[in-house]
Amino acid sequence: MIHGMTQEFFNAADYFVDRNVRQGRGHKVAVFTEHRNYTYNDIQKMTNKTANALRELGVTVDDRVLILMLDVPQFYAIFWGTIKIGAVPIPVNTMLTPDDYEYYLNDSRAKVLVISDQMVPIISQIKGDLRYLRDLIVISETAGARIPFKQKYRHAPADIKTEFTTKDDVGFWLYSSGSTGSPKGAIHSQYDMVVVSEGFGKGILGLTENDIIFSAARLFFAYGLGNSCCLPFGAGASVVLNSDAPKPENVIRHIMRFRPTVFFGIPTLYGQILEYLEKQDGARPDPNSAHEFSSVRICFSAGEALPPELYHRWKKRFGIDILDGIGTTELLHVFICNRPGDVKPGSTGKPVPGYELKLVDDDGHEVPKGQIGTLLVKGGSAAQQYWRKREKTLLTMQGEWINTGDKYYEDEDGYFWCAGRGDDMLKVGGIWVSPVEVENCIMEHPAVREVAVVGAADEKNLIKPKAFVVVRDGHEPSPDLGKEIQQWTLDRIAKYKYPRWVEFVRELPKSSTGKIQRFKLR
Repeated sequence: MIHGMTQEFFNAADYFVDRNVRQGRGHKVAVFTEHRNYTYNDIQKMTNKTANALRELGVTVDDRVLILMLDVPQFYAIFWGTIKIGAVPIPVNTMLTPDDYEYYLNDSRAKVLVISDQMVPIISQIKGDLRYLRDLIVISETAGARIPFKQKYRHAPADIKTEFTTKDDVGFWLYSSGSTGSPKGAIHSQYDMVVVSEGFGKGILGLTENDIIFSAARLFFAYGLGNSCCLPFGAGASVVLNSDAPKPENVIRHIMRFRPTVFFGIPTLYGQILEYLEKQDGARPDPNSAHEFSSVRICFSAGEALPPELYHRWKKRFGIDILDGIGTTELLHVFICNRPGDVKPGSTGKPVPGYELKLVDDDGHEVPKGQIGTLLVKGGSAAQQYWRKREKTLLTMQGEWINTGDKYYEDEDGYFWCAGRGDDMLKVGGIWVSPVEVENCIMEHPAVREVAVVGAADEKNLIKPKAFVVVRDGHEPSPDLGKEIQQWTLDRIAKYKYPRWVEFVRELPKSSTGKIQRFKLR
């Protein structure tokens, strides 16, 4: 061993799970669900038994474990248990297609796939060859794992020696959807979650062990993983987990039952909740009277820009601010946001402690205040690289700075305002959608000669995909053909990506080199 080169031990599972038990929170509820509650002791025991069972399967340091699970407590056991043995968990979106999962499994070379039992039919439809996958673990929220993993888990000891890892070791990956080409695996370090829980969780939200957090965003998103994993476990707080779709009635039912103090949503959902309640009982005039959200001290929104009109309607009804912010998969969580008592509606707010921002022009020079530039961010939660994507890594991760691809400007008071994307990516219901993917799907329809997909605002001023279609000879544009194209897309790609409007045009605007100019359609 070379002297002076030893790094200190740090393991995220030790920090986020074991530390809470060491500090005396073992008997405190860590996770609330409709079926039962789990204490920090329970989560620690589940984590350790899972870690031992994974070791028994032959999972070792740096091996990848793909997690395709709904928001259930066993997610934590798999996620932290994998990290505990120095292996690498990769949570992925549960709303995709068999082809997507085949890509994730082969790209990541995951040896083990852990899925919720509801996902079995989708995984069974994978047609290709999974070259690296060795084991499949199926888990039910109420019944636990299926045999044979169930037996391994049952016999596994409840204590374990944590693998020696350091802050810079790979902790986990998250896949980020690309504006072009295939999704990119962003590799995050063990310590990145601590940066998030300290800077944003404690620094902005003031989280303590007395908080109860409820996030409508799912654990597989960077936003949801932060909300329901790093933030509560980092502060020794509690989290409410719900595996059902985050529909307004379902969200309200959980809020009434578990009385969370911090709620995370996206603009689309805040709008749906208001509509749902207004239908039920009309506008309640007095926000000081008891209401559904009276336990909540902070409502947070990210995933897409929060329209000011929605902020004001929410504030009028509940008397609570919605704090808007932005985060990315590459930076793991929120790095700009409005603060409690310091909200400028329509803006994304100010930098979170621990992050530096700069806005640059196309030549990389900083732009003056008030001018639009590309947003670069520097902070301790940045991903190390993209897996097997050297060119993309070099384009996005520029030294200490991450190029977000978002266009922003800073006003005189230091608030940052979103001015759209540098590329053509759309944020739909808080999820990135590549127009190219939607276009490729629509192009396969026999009536379509050309298509361009752009973002358009719906009646609530939220962005959804809109398709401009040029039909082939022998086909006539009609409302029925428009509906048929929508259904065609719905049948083939993830639901949230389908075009909400189909407009027929004679031709698409193009540049001199024949590239479709989507900005003209916008």
